[in-house]
Amino acid sequence: MNHTQSLDLTALGHAYAANSVRPTQVAEALFARIAAHPDPNVWISRVPAADVLAQARRLENLAPAEAASLPLYGVPFAVKDNIDVAGMSTTAACPDFAFTPEKSATVVEKLIAAGALLIGKTNLDQFATGLVGVRSPYGPVSNPFNPDYISGGSSSGSAVAVSTGLVSFALGTDTAGSGRVPAGYTNTVGLKPTRGLISAAGVFPACRTLDCVSIFALTVDDAAAVLGVCEGEDPADAYSRARSPVPQADSWRYGVPRAEQLEFFGNDEYTRLYTEGLALLETLDGTRVEIDFAPLLAVANLLYEGPWVAERYAAVKAFFDARPDAFLPVIRAILEKAKTYSAADLFTAQYRLEALRREIAPLWERIDCLALPTAGTIYTIAQVQAEPLALNSNLGRYTNFANLLDLCALALPNGFQADGLPAGLTLLAPAFEEARLLAIGRVFQQRRGLPLGATDFRIHG
Repeated sequence: MNHTQSLDLTALGHAYAANSVRPTQVAEALFARIAAHPDPNVWISRVPAADVLAQARRLENLAPAEAASLPLYGVPFAVKDNIDVAGMSTTAACPDFAFTPEKSATVVEKLIAAGALLIGKTNLDQFATGLVGVRSPYGPVSNPFNPDYISGGSSSGSAVAVSTGLVSFALGTDTAGSGRVPAGYTNTVGLKPTRGLISAAGVFPACRTLDCVSIFALTVDDAAAVLGVCEGEDPADAYSRARSPVPQADSWRYGVPRAEQLEFFGNDEYTRLYTEGLALLETLDGTRVEIDFAPLLAVANLLYEGPWVAERYAAVKAFFDARPDAFLPVIRAILEKAKTYSAADLFTAQYRLEALRREIAPLWERIDCLALPTAGTIYTIAQVQAEPLALNSNLGRYTNFANLLDLCALALPNGFQADGLPAGLTLLAPAFEEARLLAIGRVFQQRRGLPLGATDFRIHG
């Protein structure tokens, strides 16, 4: 494999079918790409090269029929380092917390059984707490389009690994937007499935009742293919769910907030790109419907301004109480605040959430999906380090409500600012509506005609 080989699944699959490249050659080329990549902070740990090559050789030695039966034959991938891989340390970006599991997460086992090649574990905002990608003792993960800017979090390393062609796809997690904001900032596709559709067994939780395993990919088709391998109910995860069939219609309607409810934090370029994205949706036979965004924003505010942040404390309570010094100051401050909420506060917030759900429910009789900015703007690493809480909060404006309302979401590449930094547009729909979002997103990505990630490649024809 050389620099002319894209890692999207279609292009890589064609290359394997034509015998123009073998899994061992792909692995060796990726080792060279990773060594040459200017930001070592993408990775926390890597699978030893000898182990990757051994697995690649096993794939090459399969009978043709068996190889053809593997949907992810020879496809390289990475996982966020809050997802267990047997024999590899899970750090959650906290070295003092690290442990070595004997068993891989269910989702990792499924991917390897489907023929995928695990390359390594990626950097993240510590304990998956943040949307910025700078809250890590392993260093900030810089934006591949301009290293002065953030790549988004908490799944920063996974998004950048895909964007820069170091792997074909990567797993992240998404509680508040961590599978979507980094996709928008790296010109990749970010699929946040319905809660429980992908098993979280073997995934260290942020908020266990809300967490989703998410997928970063170069194309919508790639994200759909990976989801097809990963999804399924799992007895090991009490929150996992089987897909419920949802009828599909030819026509569709997408909701857009009132003009005065849109917030781009002074970024006129993000305003322009969002407007362009909506105009493209209109050409795809979608009908625009203006909606009241206020109740969704009220739900979004509940996630970090309400007692759900206490669930983050619950996930690390024993370790935090014993070793608060092991946490980054910004994470420690968030968890200290979380300790102040009572059980009564939680019930009060749940009552408020149920009232908002009831208020929002009629919206889905008027629209089939929401079309929102993935984020309202982008910041430099220095800006986020100077104002870590306020700017992080800004990035969750269009994301924080999704899991509280049991929505699925698809973040799509949506063009570039004049300075070359990317922006995203996200489609959101009720639970188990992934097929609708993927169908719309597939055509949207084709029509937008953007490069794949930070590479020079385009969608394979």
